[in-house]
Amino acid sequence: MSTVQSRPAAAGQWWRPRPAVRKTVTVVHVVASVALLGEVWGLVLLNLTAALTDDATLAHSAYRLMGVLVFGGGIPLSLTALVTGVALATGSAWGLARHYWVLAKLVLLIAVILAGMLLFTPGAMADATAGGAARPAGRQWEQVAVVSCQLAMLLTATALSVFKPRGRVGRRRARS
Repeated sequence: MSTVQSRPAAAGQWWRPRPAVRKTVTVVHVVASVALLGEVWGLVLLNLTAALTDDATLAHSAYRLMGVLVFGGGIPLSLTALVTGVALATGSAWGLARHYWVLAKLVLLIAVILAGMLLFTPGAMADATAGGAARPAGRQWEQVAVVSCQLAMLLTATALSVFKPRGRVGRRRARS
């Protein structure tokens, strides 16, 4: 039994999954995306706790917990959301780069992943606060800013999923 229907795919569409497969991939995508949003919200709260507390042990523990959340949740959830989102886009009439809102969601998710990879350093912050050492001046607020921007990008992607603003990529009207 094939997961692809026998009817032809639309122009530019690579594959057309059966409804049960499409719905399953959609559920996995939504669950991964919502869980990623919650994980990033948790990172915002932990970062704010670490930045605002006078208790060096609490700050160190918060930074250590952030590393666990990133590796246990953030990385697998963001990659799952990326893979399932690309699969859904290529297997539907929306297309991956056919509509602005789909392309914007892809760019936003890649930006969230890159920000996490390149700018978010909870391990370095945990090392810097080990043994009750003071937090590096201003660095904790950079970490708060990174995860806050990630949260804003994920909320924007969620809004794009709901509202689906009109507009197609590469579609220009010919002038008379």
